[in-house]
This record gives sequence, C-alpha cells and structure tokens, in this order.
Amino acid sequence: MRTVLAPEMGGYRVLGQVWGGWRRGPGVRAARTASSFGTEARHQQQRRGSSKRSGALDDQPFSGLLRPENLSREELVDVLRAAVVDQKGPLVTVNKPQGLPVTGKPGELTLLSVLPELSQSLGLGERELQVVRASGKETSGLVLLSSCPQTASRLQKFFTHSQRARRPTVTYCAVTDGIPATSEGKIQAALKLEHIDGVNLVVPVKSPSRKDISEGVKRTLSYFRVVAMGSGCALVQLQPLTAFPSQLQVHMALRLCPLLGDHTHSARVATVLGQRFLLPAESTRPQRQVLDEALLSRLHLTPSQAAQLPLHLHLHCLYLPGARPRDPPIKLLAPLPSYFSRTLHCLGLHYQ
Repeated sequence: MRTVLAPEMGGYRVLGQVWGGWRRGPGVRAARTASSFGTEARHQQQRRGSSKRSGALDDQPFSGLLRPENLSREELVDVLRAAVVDQKGPLVTVNKPQGLPVTGKPGELTLLSVLPELSQSLGLGERELQVVRASGKETSGLVLLSSCPQTASRLQKFFTHSQRARRPTVTYCAVTDGIPATSEGKIQAALKLEHIDGVNLVVPVKSPSRKDISEGVKRTLSYFRVVAMGSGCALVQLQPLTAFPSQLQVHMALRLCPLLGDHTHSARVATVLGQRFLLPAESTRPQRQVLDEALLSRLHLTPSQAAQLPLHLHLHCLYLPGARPRDPPIKLLAPLPSYFSRTLHCLGLHYQ
C-alpha cells in the first residue's frame, strides 16, 4: 500500500499556482547567493567572471563551507547579505551556509551576533532583525528573519498550529549513505537527550512510559521520500512533523541509512556480511563517518577528506502563511550548496 504523505496538507501557492503534497511545482526565484564562504568569500568578486560550469568537479570538494574563525564580523555580514533569498516588507529569508551557528557563547561569531549589522546593511534602520525559524549549525539552508515583532509572533503561531495539525512547513534535502528499504514513508521514534561520557547525545527510547515523557522523552515523527538513488546512496526529501535536536539525523540512522557527513550518529549503523544493523546508541560513541572504498572513489575523496565531509542536510523549502487567512501558504526555495551539488554530480543523482 502506498503511504500517503502529509494527508492534511492543503495546496501551496507558488507564484499563483498550486503545489500539493510532494508534487513538484515551479519554485520561487531565489536571489543570487555567494558561491563560497570563509576565506574564499574575500576573493568572490574576482572569481565571478571565471566561474566553472555548473556540475563540474573542482579541486576543493567542500567549497562553500563557512569558516567563522577566518571571518571578521564585516565579512560575515557581507556573506549573509549575498545569501539573502528573499526580502519583502519586514521578512528576510537567508540561505544559511553550513557551519554557521545561530546562537553561541558570548563573543562567538554567530548569526544572532551580527543581526544588528545585517539589519543596517539591508536598509532596515532601527528595525532590528530577529530569528523566526532556523536550523542548526551543521545544517545549511533557509533561515527566516523578521524586523517586526508582531509579524514574528504571527509566524510563530502559524508554525505551531501547522505542527499540531501535522502539516509540514519545511522540506529538507539530504543524501544518505545507503538506500531506504521503501521509497517513502514515515519514521516515528521516541527520543531523549542524554549525557554520555561527557557528550550530549540524542538516543531513541523504546516503549516510553508516562514517566519517561514527563522527564523529557519526546515522541517524534518525520516523513521521507526517495527522490533518486545510485551508487549505494539516495537523495531524500525529509519533512519533520515534530521538532527535536538532530531528529532527522537520528531518524535516518534508525532506517540504517545515515546522512552523508553525519559524524555523530552514523557509527550506530554497523555492517556484517553486507547486512546492516543498529548498535546500541548508549554504548556507541560518535566517530568520523567511515565510507567504503567504492563510495570514496565515486566521490573523488581520500579517507582524510571524507573525515571532513560536511553534513548533507539542507533546508530547501519553507512555507509561509498567505497574506489573508484563507490564502494558501507561500513556498520559498533555497539553492543547494556547491559541495552538495558536487556530491549529487559524483553519484549521478539528479534533483529538479
């Protein structure tokens, strides 16, 4: 029987057309974003005239990664301004580079720490931006900002109501090491945060009791759909229906298909005689993801390069409420990072 994904989801307005469920539709045109970050951002202007053809391999497999330690505050503001996908009224949508934390310790360079300068750079004057929706440090993709507290409050209510009604408001793109057994479906798991050997880890809980739920265990749910597969990997769309740290990474590990570049949860998936199985999360310490030689060859990576492989999880699509209560939500898209596109090219995976 075919699994129906997000049955409660209504149609989504995309430039006057309707996008329902997982069906493809025309995307919102995204603003041109910076092709590289970190120290490379300083030379971006000089390279624009000699950029390589889309899909071509380059000598730096992970170009497009952010190196906050190599940036000044001014340079980070320039990077974020170049990564603006959409700006209408009080709302600003940014295609956040992988590696940029949203929050951090005092003195650390984060998205939150440079919002005053970004607000000025975008001509918002005294109306300082605040974060409405954002993903974690290791995830790339859309971040929603607002310079109006009332608008931010309205959006938060929209996201909360959508979550309670089991209507997805975000879609992620991910590359998995391994191919899910079914082409689409849902993943349900009770998760908890646990401090193990000095490390905070998200671990699954089987058959949680009421006491477990009261003590921080949360029942989580995600939808997944395989878009393309090849070379033992898959390009997957993910829609979380609940919010929990590292939810999507843990869910795909439970499916025995850890995300490419997941150096925390991939160690929980072991292989013996070609068969994959789960190791106990509580007794499996995080370690760098180990890829087989055939996959390394397809990706044109050395083992040392693979140890630095970034997490291939990108917040690709975000839904916002329409201007009027009865209007369908509006769909925004963010282009994939260059290293993500390179991986798809190497694996022969195509995403339209």
